[in-house]
Amino acid sequence: MRPYKTLALFLALLTVPCGLTGQASQALSLERIFASPDFFPDRFGPARWLDNNSYTTVERSQNAFDLVEYDAETGSRKILVSSSQLVPAGQDTPLALQGYSWSPDGKKLLVFTNSRRVWRRNTRGDYWVLDLESGDLQHLGGDAPESTLMFAKFSPDGTRVGYVREHNIYVQALDSDAITQLTHDGSITTINGTFDWVYEEEFSLRDGFRWSPDGTKIAYWQLDASGVRDFLLINNTDSLYSFTIPVQYPKAGTTNSAAKVGIIPAEGGETTWIQIPGDPRNNYPARMDWAANSDEVVIQHLNRLQNTNRVMLGDAATGAVRTIFTDTDDAWVDVVDDLRWMNGGSQFTWVSERDGWRRVYLISRDGSSVKPITPAGSDILSVQAIDATGGWLYYIATPDNPTQRYLYRVPLDGGMDAKRLSPADARGTHSYQLSPDGSWGFHTYSTFWTPPVISLVSLPNHNVARTLIDNARLKGTIASLQTAATEFFRVDIGEDVVLDGWIMKPHDFDPSKKYPVLFYVYAEPAGQTVLDRWGGSRALWHRYLTELGYVVMSIDNRGTPAPRGRDWRKIIYGEIGTISSADQANGVRRIIEKYPFVDQSRIAIWGWSGGGSQTLNSLFRYPEVFGTGMAVAPVPDQRYYDTIYQERYMGLPQDNAEGYRKGSPITYAEQLKGNLLIVHGTGDDNVHFQGTEALVNKLVEHNKPFTMMAYPNRSHGIFEGRGTRLHLFHLLTRYLREHVPAGENDLIGQ
Repeated sequence: MRPYKTLALFLALLTVPCGLTGQASQALSLERIFASPDFFPDRFGPARWLDNNSYTTVERSQNAFDLVEYDAETGSRKILVSSSQLVPAGQDTPLALQGYSWSPDGKKLLVFTNSRRVWRRNTRGDYWVLDLESGDLQHLGGDAPESTLMFAKFSPDGTRVGYVREHNIYVQALDSDAITQLTHDGSITTINGTFDWVYEEEFSLRDGFRWSPDGTKIAYWQLDASGVRDFLLINNTDSLYSFTIPVQYPKAGTTNSAAKVGIIPAEGGETTWIQIPGDPRNNYPARMDWAANSDEVVIQHLNRLQNTNRVMLGDAATGAVRTIFTDTDDAWVDVVDDLRWMNGGSQFTWVSERDGWRRVYLISRDGSSVKPITPAGSDILSVQAIDATGGWLYYIATPDNPTQRYLYRVPLDGGMDAKRLSPADARGTHSYQLSPDGSWGFHTYSTFWTPPVISLVSLPNHNVARTLIDNARLKGTIASLQTAATEFFRVDIGEDVVLDGWIMKPHDFDPSKKYPVLFYVYAEPAGQTVLDRWGGSRALWHRYLTELGYVVMSIDNRGTPAPRGRDWRKIIYGEIGTISSADQANGVRRIIEKYPFVDQSRIAIWGWSGGGSQTLNSLFRYPEVFGTGMAVAPVPDQRYYDTIYQERYMGLPQDNAEGYRKGSPITYAEQLKGNLLIVHGTGDDNVHFQGTEALVNKLVEHNKPFTMMAYPNRSHGIFEGRGTRLHLFHLLTRYLREHVPAGENDLIGQ
């Protein structure tokens, strides 16, 4: 993208108004946002494509749900599974359908229900199989305790189901109910078929086993967590005496679990371990699956620094392994979720930044041929579908505007330019769930103030066959609010660095007045804040603040995952917290120069998680810019966070002690001059309350006044317990109004 040299020029040419007019306004309140259904969007699904032309979805039927099949072309509808078919013998109510999958022949339905939360998601529960021909409803697990089964899935022939129970892998025959226990050493520290906390959180690995295509074998991960220290969460409120909750949590620089991959016969027997080289505690088998046959598995093997990803093929019979391709970077490489085998397994797709842009490549099975598919000079964001028969790759990208998202298609042979399929006149964010061949898709479209609209579209022409969810009620509710004019802009902070941002203004905005400004920030590699998409309750809270007389802004600094090239994203390697806070401060300085209505004496900043850390860094390091900060669930000391995330971007603390020191807000706590609110849940298993306590000690040591709110036993999302989210945003609002008052605007120059 060609950078604009001045903010004024960009605003003159490309400002995007998002305000709503023409409707009678209604009062927006915190209660409406956080304690009422007024702003809940309508939802679709969950839906599954059965084939290239039909799909199933879940629809309400009185007080229960039916599973319904639709023909994409005609729209014809039929109930495949009624709620009455999901009533177990001896019970009066149907199973709550919390997840489902089909057997390969489509004759059996696997139902997930009665789920329990494991860390972030509900991945433990009960499973049932419905035989559509006989109507029989079969409970899996035998005499297993309630809600202890995980990741159940049909064998390729549909006659068996494999699942994990209490760290061991089982296979159950559907015709006889016979259960075969494949692994027997599972425990808290020997983890088969699933993962410890850090693998789940940072590699998104939960389901840890894979059926071979012929159904004769199962490949699985095993973790030895015996060397990982427990971090003890303390629960003081759920019983008369406090108790601890241990979490296997490797902090940066400490011992990881040892992970390996094994192959075991599906009928039981000995495991053949894949002979992955290197110290298993200092390498990560971060992805694994069968390599387009039942004889080999493909493994993505990251070194601990995560700057080298070796693609390995492991022999299922002998365990022998060979490396067929290696991807490296001076900073870090990411695991690839879009490895798809092509042309009978002779090639595979790969996503790499090897030439400075995130592109899709087609690589031969022996690694001798590496051919780019997507265009040079621009990033892809995700692969959506591969039509191997038709020869097309569908992917999401945004070559011209990092704040938006569109669907593109390119030939797999790389012989033609990519073509945008998302409508040219629909600026914003487009996401898709495509049929296997990409001929149909569920299309979700939203903008900053347009709630999601979900349609069934045919591709590549993108014709709308049917609108599935229009969110008309929510649109009407939004339209009834006072206008909050929102614009996207770019700000040039010098040295050819141009940042994307958005600004939200009060409905009665007067450019001749001075306004307090709240900056919303995240700033780390895990996410952007400047996106032209529906923002839900957080955006509505910002809008509420504009009704109180605030201007709200956000800018994305370098190091955020914007599709602006490898150098943009990875310049922050080894310097998390330093470059980002400098970019944020310089962006605010430039904004103050360009916007006369910004009152530089009333600048506040807030963020959550990485945004909380950035809030602290900004407030401590640049007190002349930021006068007030509200940090929610921050990481004040990077040494306290986990190995996989922190070491990916910072290296090991043993090797980069100065980088960890410079990037951690706690280092600069004595420089606090403004107003600080810290909010944290004491039950946060992700970003431990320990870090906030360490920061409190440092602030006390230097006699710095601050305000702190601890939410007992709440996790990183601070949502557990009745009234929690409403209370939190009342707290943030009250603190902002007390320390950065709005509504007393002076005319410029007076």
